[in-house]
Amino acid sequence: MQEGLKVAVIGGGAAGFFAALSAANHHPTATVVLFEKSNKWLAKVKISGGGRCNVTHACFAPAALSKNYPRGAKHLKKAFPVFHAQHTVDWFTKRGVPLKTEEDGRMFPAANTSQAVIDCLVGEAKSLGIDIRMQSPVTAILPLQGENIGFDLQGERFDRVIVATGGSPKATGFEWLMSLGHGISNPVPSLFTFNMPGETIRERMGLVVPNAIVRIQGTKLSHQGPVLITHWGMSGPAVLKLSAWGARELANRGYAFSIQVNWAGMVNEEEVNALIDRHVIEALRKKVANACPLELPKNFWIHLVEKSGIDPNATWSELGKKPRNRLVNHLLNDTFEVKGKTTFKEEFVTCGGVNLAEVDFKSMQSRIVPGLYFAGEVLDVDGVTGGFNFQAAWTTGFISGQLLG
Repeated sequence: MQEGLKVAVIGGGAAGFFAALSAANHHPTATVVLFEKSNKWLAKVKISGGGRCNVTHACFAPAALSKNYPRGAKHLKKAFPVFHAQHTVDWFTKRGVPLKTEEDGRMFPAANTSQAVIDCLVGEAKSLGIDIRMQSPVTAILPLQGENIGFDLQGERFDRVIVATGGSPKATGFEWLMSLGHGISNPVPSLFTFNMPGETIRERMGLVVPNAIVRIQGTKLSHQGPVLITHWGMSGPAVLKLSAWGARELANRGYAFSIQVNWAGMVNEEEVNALIDRHVIEALRKKVANACPLELPKNFWIHLVEKSGIDPNATWSELGKKPRNRLVNHLLNDTFEVKGKTTFKEEFVTCGGVNLAEVDFKSMQSRIVPGLYFAGEVLDVDGVTGGFNFQAAWTTGFISGQLLG
């Protein structure tokens, strides 16, 4: 990179800050200006993970890490060797923000607050002399004519521009990039919950079934994991991951579809019946409602018992073959009608964005406009829940700032 170049980073989120830090670290003579359109920086970092910030995931092999991205896996597989989850852990630890790993692999600041991450990133930016401009929206990037690469942003000249504006729920949010010649994969929501307005299961809101299998009927889409019952329907890792992998399919269906839930997390009826047979030997005289053979919340088990037409006060010895078969069927093949979704505006993740074929992932530079770079969710890259979207932001931000040519 030539000395004294001026770099603009558009977007004050995770990818934008990391891109700015990378540019300033790798190119000490560069002037780095970070533009944020709102009066808040790192807003998604602040609220993610219930205010703790799920920084990354304890998946340290690049090939395995890339498998958690419904869009962008092939491209990230090439990028992760440069900066992956272990690099993220080392980067924050070196700057006084050690991370801790939870049972499911999610990694959070040991301080248990997202403010630790925000303070680290902002403090690092200030120490490197990055010019952070709040309430400074950029509405157009105008390439300058001539032999040298350059751009006009709001009447100010820059030599390189990194776009890290995040995802947009509508294609209109990308029109300024389309005007430069970039193609955009139509954005649709990813990581959303299932609304079930007509289902009584919503009355059991707050319950978590630890290991269920959720399938979208009429497709090959299926995911296993915890399911959270909410006042609007279902959420939890299994549902959120399913919504990510099925983002376009479910959008095409207008978010009206049927799901089949295996609450037992077991693959066949014989396995469940064998488990119940062993259980009944010891629980013959116990009430069905009080003696569940599976690891299910008691109130949820009672819901399944009642849904199967069984008196909760009946004992296992009184349970006939037909009621038991209905119970097993509800355990393995419970069906629900989904009519709509819920996304949280502050935390939304978009399936869609800048076409990946138009970006060189070795540098994150545009193949259409020399000197223009991309980082984060503005790209057609998105991960499942668990810290993977932040990891993509750190990785693409690091590379975009590292290799400014």
